[in-house]
Amino acid sequence: MPKIEVNESLFFSLAGKRWKTRQELEEALCCAKAELDEDSDKSLPEAERVLKIELNDTNRPDLWGTAGCARQLRIYYSGKRPFYPFFSAPGDMKDAKKRVLVESGVKKVRPCLAGFIARGNEVTDAGLRDMIQTQEKLSWNYGRKRRAISMGVYRSALIKWPIHYKAVDPLAVSFVPLQWELCEGLAGVKTPLTLSEILKKHPKGREYAFIQEHEPAHPLLVDARGEVLSYPPIINSADIGAVQVGDSELFVELTGTDFSAVTHAASIMACDLADEGWTIEPVEICYEYDTPFGRTVTTPFYFQEPVFCSLERIRKFLGETLDGKTCVAALERMGCKAEKLNDVEAGSTEITTGVRAWPPEYRNDYLHAADVMEDVMLGRGLESFAPERPRDFTIGRLSAVTLFSRQVKEILVGAGFQEMIYNYLGSKKDLISKMRSSGDKIIRVSNPMTENYEYVRDSPLPSLAASEAASANAVYPHKIFEVGKVAYKDPSRNYGTATRQYAGILHAGADANFNTIAALIQNLFYYISRDYTVEEADDPRFIPGRAARIIRNGAAAGVFGEFHPELLENWDIKVPCTAAEIDLDLLIHA
Repeated sequence: MPKIEVNESLFFSLAGKRWKTRQELEEALCCAKAELDEDSDKSLPEAERVLKIELNDTNRPDLWGTAGCARQLRIYYSGKRPFYPFFSAPGDMKDAKKRVLVESGVKKVRPCLAGFIARGNEVTDAGLRDMIQTQEKLSWNYGRKRRAISMGVYRSALIKWPIHYKAVDPLAVSFVPLQWELCEGLAGVKTPLTLSEILKKHPKGREYAFIQEHEPAHPLLVDARGEVLSYPPIINSADIGAVQVGDSELFVELTGTDFSAVTHAASIMACDLADEGWTIEPVEICYEYDTPFGRTVTTPFYFQEPVFCSLERIRKFLGETLDGKTCVAALERMGCKAEKLNDVEAGSTEITTGVRAWPPEYRNDYLHAADVMEDVMLGRGLESFAPERPRDFTIGRLSAVTLFSRQVKEILVGAGFQEMIYNYLGSKKDLISKMRSSGDKIIRVSNPMTENYEYVRDSPLPSLAASEAASANAVYPHKIFEVGKVAYKDPSRNYGTATRQYAGILHAGADANFNTIAALIQNLFYYISRDYTVEEADDPRFIPGRAARIIRNGAAAGVFGEFHPELLENWDIKVPCTAAEIDLDLLIHA
């Protein structure tokens, strides 16, 4: 969950209230679904005290900064929703004095842009730290490590308008990136780098090169004179992009791949700066191609749709009958505009009494009537609901598969094996290629973060083989096992997949052969009081003729044998290995 560090004095100032004790502050943070992770050091001067807050809702990126979190507390305890007059809406675009021209070349690279001007205040040290923190939280968490969203803040007074957002040859354009002279230890020396050189030499370039390095054209922001603002999403320029304490006019821009997310993140940043005393001026974004919001969009831009929730749904979920007036008041304490009326809830055909809520400009988490109900609950206050005793009493106990798994573990430990615990996700290389497997039953994650966690394992043996591959320096023999879940495709199931409890066993050493693993299986089945038979198995992971399938009541309950030499070579294992995998779900019933 996101954690933020906030300057205590700034936080209480923006919240409009000071909480004297830790307990009071922790209770207050409940309305933001947050908790105090670490209190401030009271021995420090008041201006230097820092609070650490953990946020328990990843659907509210507006809370990931000092101003946003404080705003929620201020609205909740004052009952007053803030007014942000600088937002435009579809069909009601505000006039903007500044303009950004988005050229067609960026459509296939990084097509989305939003921005605004902030003036009338002065950047302080605490404000700059919070701005950087909010920028990083939005770009890293909400923006998927800058892939979907990245943000840049600039010294607006140095910009010659209009700004151009275009695609360029990474070898043909050069500029001095932010903090490059410090990276090279060349204080005062400003050495320009091409975009390709930035990706190879600059720390931020190397960190985020994966986003752009494969593209033939790269995005660039320049002003009317051709001066570079930034190379999004990598790094700002060392001049226009170097915001300092004391600056009083800023240009904030966000680029990315998702129009809704980029526009929403710009709204969050605009509202945060407005709460801190800045005057926000909209900027007109002119595209050379079609977007979901049109070819000309004035940002900050309000695009959220209202959501209707019936009073019956609220009663069903919260256990109390609340009238429309109470629900509207609760929603307003959460920053929403709301009204009581009769309407049809999404997914239904009947007209019913309920409330319609318009999420505030800085929120985009209303997807369903249940979200309205949740805000009614939080806005009313969790402490306002009378506690009730459970109507049904049950006795907690371990499941049959857990008890049986513990029995198997005890037997294997008694046989001299050491228990291991592994991740259930892995790479194609480890789970399929190295194991000489076809992979026809393995489940692939549709949106993996990395290729190392792209597939759900269908056997515990790859994990055991990986441990053996890393254990060549340990004294032999090596005897390890794991009891855990596997999953694989199964068209006979409702969801097309099956999840099973498996035991995986591996014995590595000069004495590891088919007879040793067969004796272990016989010993295991004796102590769990299960009968079984074996038949020759044709499994590519094992040596032909030295592998057997375990049969229990006519069904395949597992396989054991000697690992194939090619498999050992794939894992760089130097000694013979025997292994077994057993379906414990199939063996539970005697």
